[in-house]
Amino acid sequence: MIDPVPALDDVLDRLHVVSLPMRVRFRGITVREVALIDGPAGWGEFGAFLEYEPPEAAAWLSAGVEAAYRQAPAVYRDRIPINATVPAVPAAQVPEVLARFPGARTAKVKVAEPGQTLADDVARVNAVRAHVPVVRVDANGGWTVPQAVAAAAALTADGELEYLEQPCATVDELAALRRQVTVPIAADESIRKAEDPLRVVRARAADVAVLKVAPLG
Repeated sequence: MIDPVPALDDVLDRLHVVSLPMRVRFRGITVREVALIDGPAGWGEFGAFLEYEPPEAAAWLSAGVEAAYRQAPAVYRDRIPINATVPAVPAAQVPEVLARFPGARTAKVKVAEPGQTLADDVARVNAVRAHVPVVRVDANGGWTVPQAVAAAAALTADGELEYLEQPCATVDELAALRRQVTVPIAADESIRKAEDPLRVVRARAADVAVLKVAPLG
């Protein structure tokens, strides 16, 4: 939390709302709306997703206000590697998506999309493997444990995965899955949307923690 908290009128005076058309539908939307805050210390961003409840959205807003009003810590790196993000598109569309991330050596591929099949996921992941050496997948909690076990086997039949991100929705499911597969498990929603983020650690439910500054506040 910022101390002192800036006045609401000042934040609103510095706020700019932008709408960005999306090339591919994501989370059910085709236009991404965010608020940018032109603060005394720099730019802050508030872009909570539509399904976020007020407490989660408040954490994102806090992060945006902090970036706008508080001086950033010292810079330790002048370069940070990023991953390409591949939505749940048909395999034939993968080269077009990856062309937007020139130089990226890692890709995060969305899987477990409602209405699609595991075969769709395998085809998409293999299409990505043809272009980048490191592939990770993100299921956004879309699988049961048995489904995730089957998916882990199918998605690694033709190559390795760096990890499965949030393959199941709950910490208990992640822990159960981790005992059954050799692919590393990453926790995302089980950390940033949890009242007790450290439960993932106590349950030995993940190998990797996905930490996102904005939604964590």
